[in-house]
Amino acid sequence: MTVSNETNSVFRQIRSSAPATGRPGLAAIALLLFLQGCNSPQLEPWHSERLTEEFTAAKADQVRSFDDYLRLEDRLFSELDEKVYARVETGLDYVLFRYSAGSAADPRDDQPDWNRSFELPAKAPVGGVLLLHGMSDSPYALRALGLALNRHQYRVLGMRMPGHGTAPSGLRFVTAQDMTAAVRLGMKHLAAGLGDKPIHIVGYSTGAALALDFALEAMQGNASPVPASLVLISPAIRVHSAATLASVTDRLSAVPGLGGLAWLQVMPEFDPYKYNSFATNAGDVVHRLTRSVDRRVAARVQSNPDRVLPPILAFKSTVDATVTTEAVVDNLLALLPPGRNELVLFDINRSAATSALLVSDPGPLTNRLMADESLPFAVTLVTNESPSTNAIVVRRKAPFSVGASDVERLDLAWPRGVISLSHVALPIPPDDPLYGQRPSGSEGGLNLGDTAMRGERGLLKLPAAWMLRMRFNPFYKVVEQRVLEWL
Repeated sequence: MTVSNETNSVFRQIRSSAPATGRPGLAAIALLLFLQGCNSPQLEPWHSERLTEEFTAAKADQVRSFDDYLRLEDRLFSELDEKVYARVETGLDYVLFRYSAGSAADPRDDQPDWNRSFELPAKAPVGGVLLLHGMSDSPYALRALGLALNRHQYRVLGMRMPGHGTAPSGLRFVTAQDMTAAVRLGMKHLAAGLGDKPIHIVGYSTGAALALDFALEAMQGNASPVPASLVLISPAIRVHSAATLASVTDRLSAVPGLGGLAWLQVMPEFDPYKYNSFATNAGDVVHRLTRSVDRRVAARVQSNPDRVLPPILAFKSTVDATVTTEAVVDNLLALLPPGRNELVLFDINRSAATSALLVSDPGPLTNRLMADESLPFAVTLVTNESPSTNAIVVRRKAPFSVGASDVERLDLAWPRGVISLSHVALPIPPDDPLYGQRPSGSEGGLNLGDTAMRGERGLLKLPAAWMLRMRFNPFYKVVEQRVLEWL
């Protein structure tokens, strides 16, 4: 995931307690943190067990190749079986428990198991692509795009980030250094087999921040190879400044009685390829990583303005509970050399949503971007053909221009009842077997993308916001086609 709404839940409480100055007092912060910590959630083995066979930056001297990484990963998943799966009951009452052996949500029998790192070779590769998933995700998140790239003769490596694909407890201990060390190992592996052929990085959410981190290091001669380009999907560019409290909050969780502070969200685990629970440490890691990237991009703009980063293609939903479009524009794309970068924006459903019902309408921002002749990057807007139809068009605007210079009508339309995309939807095709749109009349099999349950509030353990969030992209083929053209 990606840093989600849950990541900032405590911080939203703190901000809501602020006086008229807009700044919360220390007493308010201390009280809210204390109450949050005392309200310790019910933790299960998948929250508490620390897996010692996980890759860390400290093991980089022993784990020097991707094959070493896979061997360590084998030991890690065996440890997961012993410490977690073996302790969880089985049977009909546990049919949706991810960590109950043989349940509908148990991913271990899937072939392949997309929680693990994977490589898709090509007989005559035209280049390589490293896939980097987001925080709390797994390699599954970029599975569809990786398969499409491989069909076009790219050698694809989907790297499982440390702390992921196993149990949410991994988020308690992972560091940014662990993840950046894994990225370096993946790039080294691709480069060894591709020679001078181009290698691109596709980063989703926190994976985008990791892609930028590696590219900055490579541009400065501290890592290799320099990526040919970056594809950033729902990129985590900057998170709210209140997230600075995550570090303090996580340390306080070690105080007896305040263990609840170690988690920003504890939920049932029924998703085979994504954690629903989110550790405070993970929020701190994302905050530190994005702030570091932000500072280094700004510094490189000053020191080497003509060669800041490799070319960037970014995809973004205009409504995103994790990262704002303004952050992607102002803190990244607007700072880069002209003519090399592009932003693809997915608008809200203008036929279904009226401003009277919206908390915030992204329309003024998209209108400004399409009219701003000072922007040094291209803008592609995926939107309704008109407010009276669900039909979709693509409006393309060149750098330093006003308005769309090209309009293409697609054979696509908004699905019934869908108002917008979301942070998590962009890389997932509508026919995804887990997160996609369930075919009409089909039954059976676990599907999390088309879940519609109605009843009395408070009955289910799941918050309504979880069920309402869009989990697939009905316009995914725009993403896939544009990435292939870009590479």
